[in-house]
Amino acid sequence: MKKSLLYGLSASMFFALTFILNRSMNLGGGYWLWSASLRYLFMLPILWLLLWRQKGDQVILKEIRRNPVPWLVWSTVGFGFFYAPLTMASCFGESWFVAATWQLTIVAGVLLTPLFGGKIPVKNLLFSSFILFGIFLLQLQNTEGFQLGSSLKALLLIVIAGISYPLGNRKMMLHCPDNITTIQRVFGMTLCSLPFWLLCSIYALFKQGLPSQGQVLQSGSVALFSGVIATLLFFEATNLVKENPKQLAIVEATQAGEVLFTLLGGILFLQDSLPSPVGIAGIIVVVLGMILNSLS
Repeated sequence: MKKSLLYGLSASMFFALTFILNRSMNLGGGYWLWSASLRYLFMLPILWLLLWRQKGDQVILKEIRRNPVPWLVWSTVGFGFFYAPLTMASCFGESWFVAATWQLTIVAGVLLTPLFGGKIPVKNLLFSSFILFGIFLLQLQNTEGFQLGSSLKALLLIVIAGISYPLGNRKMMLHCPDNITTIQRVFGMTLCSLPFWLLCSIYALFKQGLPSQGQVLQSGSVALFSGVIATLLFFEATNLVKENPKQLAIVEATQAGEVLFTLLGGILFLQDSLPSPVGIAGIIVVVLGMILNSLS
C-alpha cells in the first residue's frame, strides 16, 4: 500500500504539468484540440520504444487483436473522453481552477465502485468529500474573476473527463489478463484511442491550421512527463491495489496533490498570485483529507 501511495503522489506531481502547460499554450494562442491530440500522438512512439526495448510490444498487440472491441471502446473513453474535455476546459479558467475542479474524479471513482461488483466505501467517500471541501476553499478566493457561464462550461467538461478517466481505466484493468503489464496497458490504450485523436487532428488542421513550434514543444513535454511518466506511475499504483476497492479509492484520492503542485507551478511559471488566507486553509484541508483517507 505504501508503494502505491508513493506512486500516486508522484503521478500527481507530473500530472500538474498538464494543467500548467495547457493553460500556457492557451494563453499563447494555441488551439486546445491540438494540445489534446499532440499529447497522445507523441506518447505513442515513446511508449512503443520503451516496449520494444523490453520486447513486450508483440504481447499487447496480440491481446488487442484477440479482443479489439473493449480495447477500442474503453481506450477512447479513458483517454479520449477524458483528455479532450479536460484540455478544452483550460480555455475557460486558470490552471488552478481546472486542476481544483478536476478533483471531482476522486468522488467519481468512489461512486463507480458498484459498477465493478463492490460496495461504495462510505468512509472513503466521506474523506474524499472532505478533500473536495478543501478544493472549494481554494477556488473561493478566485470566483469573483469568473463569469458564471464560463465556470459552468468548464465544470461540465471536467465532470465528463472526471467520470471517463476512472471508468476507462477500471474497465481496461478488468479486460486485461494478468500477464499484461502497466506499460503494455497504457501503450495499448494509447494505440486504440488513436482513431479518435486522428479525427481530432484532422478537424484541428482544417479549423486552425498547423500548430506553432512552441505548442508542439510544450505538447511534447506534456506527453513525456504527464502522458508517459505520470500515467505509468498512476496506472501502476491502481494496478497494485485493484483487488481492494477501499485502497483503490485511497490511491485515486492522492491525485488531489495535483492542486497543490499546480498552485506552486502557477506561481513560479505563470505569475499567479499567492493564495489568500482562505486558500491556505483550503490547502491544509486538502492535505489533511489525504492523510485521513490514507489512515482510514
